[in-house]
Amino acid sequence: MKHRALSLFAGAGGLDIGVDQCGFKTCCAIELDPHCASTLRRNARGKEVWNVDIRALEPRRVTDSLDLQPGDVALLCGGPPCPPFSQTGKQSGTSDPSRGPVFEMVRFAAALRPSAVVIEQPPRFLDTPFSPSASMRDVLAERFDAIGYDTHSTVLDAVHFGVPQRRRQAFVVCVPPGQAYDFPVPELMSTMTVGDAIGDLPAATLADGQPAVPNHIDVTPERDRQRISYVPEGAWLSRADVHAPPEIVRRLTRKDTTKYRRVHRNQASIALRCGEVPYHPTEDRYLTPREAARIQGFPDRHVFVGPIRRRTVTVRDLDQHRQVANAVPPPLAAAVASSVQDALCL
Repeated sequence: MKHRALSLFAGAGGLDIGVDQCGFKTCCAIELDPHCASTLRRNARGKEVWNVDIRALEPRRVTDSLDLQPGDVALLCGGPPCPPFSQTGKQSGTSDPSRGPVFEMVRFAAALRPSAVVIEQPPRFLDTPFSPSASMRDVLAERFDAIGYDTHSTVLDAVHFGVPQRRRQAFVVCVPPGQAYDFPVPELMSTMTVGDAIGDLPAATLADGQPAVPNHIDVTPERDRQRISYVPEGAWLSRADVHAPPEIVRRLTRKDTTKYRRVHRNQASIALRCGEVPYHPTEDRYLTPREAARIQGFPDRHVFVGPIRRRTVTVRDLDQHRQVANAVPPPLAAAVASSVQDALCL
C-alpha cells in the first residue's frame, strides 16, 4: 500500500509527480490558480483537486472530506507562492511576514500530524530577514519545533539530478524530533542537454493546429521572429558580440542576460522563469510549453491546460509557460521525496 501524501500550493503538479514516483500517493492537491487547478484535474489519476484559497481553508474540512485522522498522511508537501523571495523579484520580503503563505504549511502540519513535511522555495528564502534578528529559516524552524518537528534545509540544483536545466531551489524538510535525515547527494553534473530533452520532438504546431504531442504549440508572433533571428545559439540579444540594430535591441542593457536568450542544444538550459520564455536552439521562435516541460523533466503524458501567452497579450492567471516555469522539476522532487522515504523507512 502506498503512503498517502497531501499537496498544498500544488501548482501544475511538478512536486506531486516526483512524490508519487517514490511510493507515495497524493490523495489531494489544493491550488488557488484556476488554470493550474485545471491542469491538476486533467492529470489527476484518482486524486482529488480543490481549487480553493488555503488561507481560508480549515484543516478539519480536509480531514473530514478525505476521511483522514491525524497521522494518516505520511507526507505533507507544497511550494507556497514566493514572489518576494525570488531571484528576479525585488527581494523586499513581505509587509507582514508572519502571515506569509509558507506558514500555512505549519498550520496544516499541526492538524494533520504527517510523518514528514517538504517545502520548496526559491534559494533566497532561507536567508531572507524575518526580523532584525532572525531569518525565515530560523523562524520556520521555531514554528515547526513548537509543533514537534525538527527542520533541515538546503539548496539543491536540478542540474545535479538528471534535469537539463541549471535551477537552484531551496527545500525545507521537517521530520520527527531526533530523526536522522540527509538530503539527496547531488551528482557531479547532469549529462542531459537541451538537445537530449527536446531533440526527438516533431515540428511544433501553429496555434490553429492540432499538435502531435500535447502542448507542443508555437504561438510566436511574426514580428518577434525577426528579433529572434539575431540571437546565436546559447547567446542573448544584448550580449556584446551580438550585432543587432538599435531598433531590435531597444532598451536592453548588458545586464539583461536572461532576456531574449536562445538555449544551446549541447548545454543545460538556464533556469526557466515566468517573465521570459527562451528561444529555441535553432528555430526562430520561443520554446513551446512542451519543450519547456521536457526541460523541466515533465513526462509527455502530463498535459497542461489553459491559454498560451503571446508576447503581446496579458493572461490573467498562469498560462502554460508560466505553469511550467513555476513548477518544481519532477526529478528533483523525486530525489527529495525518496530521501524522506529512506530516512523514515516508509
